[in-house]
Amino acid sequence: MVVVDNLSQCARAAEAAGPRIPKEARRLLHELAAAWADVADCRALEVLPLKGAMTNEVYQVQWLTGFPGPDGEAERRGEREVRKVLVRIYGDGADLFFDREDEVRTFECMSRHGQGPRLLGRFPNGRVEEFIHARTLSAADLRDPEISALVASKLREFHNLDMPGPKFVLIWDRLRNWLKTAKNLCPPEEAKELRLDSLENEITSLEKEFSGDYHWVGFCHNDLQYGNIMIDEVTNMLTIIDYEYASFNPVAYDIANHFCEMAADYHSAKPHILDYNKYPDIDEQKRFVKTYLSTSGDEPDAEEVENLLQSIEKCMLASHLVWGLWGIISDHVNDIDFDYKEYARQRFDQYWQKKPAILT
Repeated sequence: MVVVDNLSQCARAAEAAGPRIPKEARRLLHELAAAWADVADCRALEVLPLKGAMTNEVYQVQWLTGFPGPDGEAERRGEREVRKVLVRIYGDGADLFFDREDEVRTFECMSRHGQGPRLLGRFPNGRVEEFIHARTLSAADLRDPEISALVASKLREFHNLDMPGPKFVLIWDRLRNWLKTAKNLCPPEEAKELRLDSLENEITSLEKEFSGDYHWVGFCHNDLQYGNIMIDEVTNMLTIIDYEYASFNPVAYDIANHFCEMAADYHSAKPHILDYNKYPDIDEQKRFVKTYLSTSGDEPDAEEVENLLQSIEKCMLASHLVWGLWGIISDHVNDIDFDYKEYARQRFDQYWQKKPAILT
């Protein structure tokens, strides 16, 4: 973090940054910019909202530098480079889903591992992060075989990170805690419509099904949608970002959750609508799993591949319950423009549709 003294001029100018950024964040941004020798004017910042976030509000903030752009043509036109940061404003009700201090510690640890952006500063309801100069993946990218293989390899690396703290499986406690919260927030008619009273038994049944399956536990992202993966198109290096929901879990759960995210397009006209025709078929799943298992250098045998595929199929059910409950809670506490309730209904519908064939 950077703290700069005697910045009254910049602090006063922070008020001009616009109403989307809180006063404390604007002050921090001006302190950061004033400490950078290449920024032409710390008062002249531009705020650009970034789409696709459903838990937080995310903004790109940039300043012009005193230096010309990176190519000769830009210099002739008088264009200058920009200095960028990312501002993350925490969404309402986030404390119902995870401990923010735990998430920040994870963020800092990931940064030390070279796995994500650096933390530049914190303010009461958010933080400023290093801006990664890479492209966020699109929904279509997840279906590209080459990019999917890169994701599989990167995810194996992520799962093998040696993170501090207890290494116990979190998913069952999370499901029960979120179910309790959802019941407390929902009026009786809504709880009945969504069959919330039956979910305690469903969670218990799922946990028993998994009792012999999740011997392979790793540090999981738990929210590997396309918006949380960035690619450097020069080097083809991937960066996984946003660790709010990260914890130790069965690695099969993380893969299953990633497969479920292939049904979503959060940048469409109706971002809450899911198309499960886009869920990867068995050939796509096998390609992903084989790449994931072979990153250690050894070719996986057929039994190893099949066992992981079966675990992923069961974990897909858990993913539907997790994000169904997330949607219901978010609908009651979050003002972001997203139809959380309809999203939740679709996830629950998928659970009830798929369960009979998977848990026979």
